[in-house]
Amino acid sequence: MMVAATVLGACDGVIVRLLAGGVHPFIIGFFRAAFGLIFLLPWIVKSGDLMGSPYRWLHVLRAGLKLASLLALFVAFANAPLSDVTAISFSTPIFLLIGACLLLGERMTPARAMSVGVGFLGMLIIIRPGAGGFDPALLFALAGAVLTAAIQLILKGMSGHDRPDRLVAWNLIAMVPLALLLALTVWKTPTSGQLMLLALQGVLGAASQGLITRAFSMADASFLAPLDFLRLPVIALLAFAFFHEVAGVSTWIGAAVIIAAIVTGTMARGRT
Repeated sequence: MMVAATVLGACDGVIVRLLAGGVHPFIIGFFRAAFGLIFLLPWIVKSGDLMGSPYRWLHVLRAGLKLASLLALFVAFANAPLSDVTAISFSTPIFLLIGACLLLGERMTPARAMSVGVGFLGMLIIIRPGAGGFDPALLFALAGAVLTAAIQLILKGMSGHDRPDRLVAWNLIAMVPLALLLALTVWKTPTSGQLMLLALQGVLGAASQGLITRAFSMADASFLAPLDFLRLPVIALLAFAFFHEVAGVSTWIGAAVIIAAIVTGTMARGRT
């Protein structure tokens, strides 16, 4: 489930780049949430019992953080190379693992610490050389990574006391009005072609969120997080296919280091 979600996440970046310059990130955020809600509405109605959730304002908080993380990533994907943005987002497991150990009681074993450290080294290899200096747009990618880690920590705590389907439903329900308030400040009606891309993004985003929510209800946060590194080879291929962006040698070296970290961490978990 987590691997499938990473592939859908890579597609999300491509769609944002295709929309860049024509649709404001606030409007992208609104339509992504709205189309995702429409896509899942029959399932939400069928599942029922939304009011049975033990959470109220925590759903709103998570939706607000999710919207903020999406907007930060939208800005980054629109203005920086897709592979570089993805590499920066790999810092999420670092914040997530630290938070999981401090707040969720998960163990920081030597193998897990080494896995995260090697993964972070791979990220540094990717973003250090380069493209003529540091791109300020990558700061938005870093902000998105921090916010994503906070969301996943909140989600892990909520999933122990609420159903995954209800968590997905309330996240979308709460996000739509929040995103609409921002979108109205810069409103410009998208074209039919842009609406088609926005609808596709909403469907893929809702599917990805559902997969991630279900995955975090079944396994430790620190085990699932490194699987997100698989986005790099996927988005590198998509960036080349759609925009003729070619990831440099350092990107592939860093990717090899990150994949090695994933394999090491997974094997270590299997022995515990």
